[in-house]
Amino acid sequence: MKISSAQIRQKYLKFFAARGHAVIPSAPLVPENDPTTLFTGSGMQPMLPYLLGQDHPLGTRLVDSQRCFRAQDIEEVGDNRHDTFFEMLGNWSLGDYFKKEQQTWIWEFLTKELGLNPLELYVSVFKGNDQVPRDEEASGNWKSLGVSSSHISYYGVNKNWWARSSYADMPIGEPGGPDSEIFYDFGQKLLLHENSIYKNDQCHPNCDCGRFMEIGNNVFMAYKKTLKGFEQLGKKNIDFGGGLERLTAATNNDPDIFKTDLFWPLIEKLQTISGLKYAEFEKPMRIITDHLKASLFLITDGVMPNNKAQGYFLRRLLRRSMVKIQQLKINLKLEELVDDAILIYKSTDYFKNTDSRNIKRVIAEEGNKFEKTLRDGLKKVGLVSAFDLFQSYGFPKEIIEELCAEKQIMFDKEKFEKEIIKHQELSRTASKGMFKGGLADNSEEVTKLHTATHLLHAALRKFIGTHVQQKGSNINSERLRFDFIHNSKLAEKEKSVIENWINQQITKDLPVSCNAVSLQKAKEEGALAFFGEKYGEKVNVYTIGDEKTGIVSIEVCGGPHVARTGGLGIFKLGKEESVSAGIKRVYAFLKPK
Repeated sequence: MKISSAQIRQKYLKFFAARGHAVIPSAPLVPENDPTTLFTGSGMQPMLPYLLGQDHPLGTRLVDSQRCFRAQDIEEVGDNRHDTFFEMLGNWSLGDYFKKEQQTWIWEFLTKELGLNPLELYVSVFKGNDQVPRDEEASGNWKSLGVSSSHISYYGVNKNWWARSSYADMPIGEPGGPDSEIFYDFGQKLLLHENSIYKNDQCHPNCDCGRFMEIGNNVFMAYKKTLKGFEQLGKKNIDFGGGLERLTAATNNDPDIFKTDLFWPLIEKLQTISGLKYAEFEKPMRIITDHLKASLFLITDGVMPNNKAQGYFLRRLLRRSMVKIQQLKINLKLEELVDDAILIYKSTDYFKNTDSRNIKRVIAEEGNKFEKTLRDGLKKVGLVSAFDLFQSYGFPKEIIEELCAEKQIMFDKEKFEKEIIKHQELSRTASKGMFKGGLADNSEEVTKLHTATHLLHAALRKFIGTHVQQKGSNINSERLRFDFIHNSKLAEKEKSVIENWINQQITKDLPVSCNAVSLQKAKEEGALAFFGEKYGEKVNVYTIGDEKTGIVSIEVCGGPHVARTGGLGIFKLGKEESVSAGIKRVYAFLKPK
């Protein structure tokens, strides 16, 4: 009997909860408290502050199922394993257990709870280099669990090393470590080795021939980069991530994730309405169902289709799926699939407070706009480049090629592909830069500026109005950037009052304390908690001031913060700018006294 995706999700959470892990809720796809990254792209991303040393209010053992979206995979969708929206099952040990426990438990979960055949599981291990030794510990643990040597592969830093940046680009002080991936073998019958870049080598888990699928990755964060190389961390962490879609495919013993119950109800509806067979139209049906689901979750998280930031990617998803429906000549509006998609997640609370009518309205309105854009874009064929049609008008590659053929216009496919690759690389580079630029680290400078954002938030609400709410921040060692709700530009007099008040609080050398309490109690105590995250049972509440000095700020926050305000320096506001309608952005600095 097949295990459903809902059962796998629940089994995973229950399995690790029984082993002392606190179940934490999924963070939003759009991290509202961090404008430095467009989307939550991995289960690890919301956990970074805690993996880098901050204390989590729910303890050292955590588990969740995190909603994720990867914009860079849009063009990859169409094969049997790529999707833009997915769920990542994750468990973490923050300085608690390490390799032996993690490997034992995940092996037990896969083989006992999910019933996967151990003979169809392969693993990869870090092979070591001149600075970090071969991971014999992980290899030995796998062997003790019954994994034969022939099922263990060794790879270098490009495959089996985790760090926020590449191995070579890791900055001094950055933590990282080897990882050990788990693969499911779908059998020799699926061997497409001639398509692999490793076709001259013996087939192996990472050769991408289609036979093997990665279903989980155990990250052993054990090292810190120093001027002398790598040294072991005193506090080692575990970070596991396993894609729910791929785990479901493995339990089905079918390498096509679109045949799982996370996609198949939508595929069946497309077949029924169109009379077309999935086996003959796999790629367009995969694109339609993946893009519709991703759009559904993005809209639920407040994203609207437009030409900027998150909205740009939502628009691409919607328009690309609409074009595929047109190409297949299916008598169906994309919004007609919304209720079926929501039903797939009926065992979760993802759409608990969602009005499906609003989602349908957003999709329908975008469909109307796209029809007009298509008409306008058709007039531009031959007058602008193919890439302009792709980027500015949202034309998918397939439809650009057909329009050019109809008008007997040369379509330079090679040039177009190069432009697309260049565009994708710029997007990836920007995403990496934005992701690394958030709360950059736990350095003294960043910690001071992070504390100063609390004083700034308090000052804005005190002197501008309680309508002010933080909408994000970006902090590095040189300055802070703070986004907040407000309609007009700050007057020079208002800036002066804000600066003076903040510097008074710094001069008072107020204490900064942290207390882990329930979210309800935090709100009862007056703590600010404006972000869209679904908080766990407990949250960290940071308070500046006390009963003796007077409390000037109390907020739910992950930290880090200084112990007292006296060492912050002199606060100075910088330039101000508009982010969007009703959202202002201000920069600020701390100068030595």
